[in-house]
Amino acid sequence: MTRQLHFNAFLMDSGHHEAAWRLPESDPFANTDLRHWTNLAQIAERGAFDSIFLADGPALWGNAKHRPGGALEPTVLLTALAVATSHIGLIATASTTYNHPYNLARRFASLDHISGGRAGWNIVTTATKAAAQNFGLDDNPSHRERYRRAAEFTDISIALWDSWEDGAEIGDKAAGVYADEDRIHPIDYEGEYFRVRGPLNVPRSPQGRPLLVQAGSSEDGREFASRYAEAVFTAQQTLADAREFYADMKARARRNGRDPDQIKILPGLVPAIGSTEAEARAIEAELEQLIIPGYGLAQLAKVLELPASALSLDGHLPESVYSRPPVEGAQSRYQLIVELARRDNLTVRQLIGRLGGGRGHRTFAGTPEQVADTIEEWASAGAADGFNVMPPALPSGLESFVDHVIPLLRKRGLFREEYTGATLRDHYGVPRPSSQFANT
Repeated sequence: MTRQLHFNAFLMDSGHHEAAWRLPESDPFANTDLRHWTNLAQIAERGAFDSIFLADGPALWGNAKHRPGGALEPTVLLTALAVATSHIGLIATASTTYNHPYNLARRFASLDHISGGRAGWNIVTTATKAAAQNFGLDDNPSHRERYRRAAEFTDISIALWDSWEDGAEIGDKAAGVYADEDRIHPIDYEGEYFRVRGPLNVPRSPQGRPLLVQAGSSEDGREFASRYAEAVFTAQQTLADAREFYADMKARARRNGRDPDQIKILPGLVPAIGSTEAEARAIEAELEQLIIPGYGLAQLAKVLELPASALSLDGHLPESVYSRPPVEGAQSRYQLIVELARRDNLTVRQLIGRLGGGRGHRTFAGTPEQVADTIEEWASAGAADGFNVMPPALPSGLESFVDHVIPLLRKRGLFREEYTGATLRDHYGVPRPSSQFANT
């Protein structure tokens, strides 16, 4: 391989494993500690990661009795991290179902200005009933309706970011002219879900628009990503599935008139790293032993849209999950979990153990060399442009990856020695777009 890979550090409080907060060395209150997040961002930047990423949702994450369920609002947290770092990209999840385009476009434009062009938006539609109930609804809108709204929301956001052309700000003190009004445009958008006049009250930001990221792999999610996404965070358990997804996304982008090289595919990888394979397995086993079965059972039941009473820890999944119509929630994650259980003939207890580390993302225990080999194998086989690295425990897992895996990838010519650009778009090799209103 000669191409350079891309790496995003997906950060989650004490780590991605649901029991990471219970480790002796973990801080159970790390989720609200700015020092913790600053340390993680600086570790990732030391490794020249393209970006860090914070997930989000407008509801508690699971049962707060058994796992930290609260989180700081990510665009606020990333604004603080912007001044503690100088190069790394800053990507936040924000829902198109429970936000308004004007306010959200303003927040991301502000983050892009404050960070000097390092902002990214992970576009999600939000699939939980708990979120719906926090906004006066009994349940989520249907899967297809959420994606229709997401497309309209994204179109409006892009138009708002474009509403100030480059060069609209003049700042001519002598003439008393701050801006060229001919380069500031109302967008006059009226659609099925929103009516927005514009323009945005934040001038055009350093990247023009934040990097657009998407993380859904259902049919609707794939089609949405092929139209809008510049990076895709995805979950696949096998190389064959990852290759299928990669080829499909590149083909869809081409059909939509886009350059397939401008959509970067980053599967999730949850690596437990040890100096020996036995040490890595011990790290994995320690975390699995700390899983609370009742918590895992409830989380699994939620994704499967079944009552927890329908699942038996030492039994297999009910046959009904293999033949039912698509769920209205997280369709691609549902399918991935069901296929994992069937392929490996897992009991519910075993399935919970496999999901505890990455909620369906590929978990892997091995030495730095084995992790680097896996990364190279997937990238060489046409399955990835890079990886969404999800350390099972933090900060230790991120430090191990930066200190021991990154140097191996550099020796193999697969990853940069240092940052060569200033913006998140530079890191991902995605061009800065011009305003759609230019020359109109």
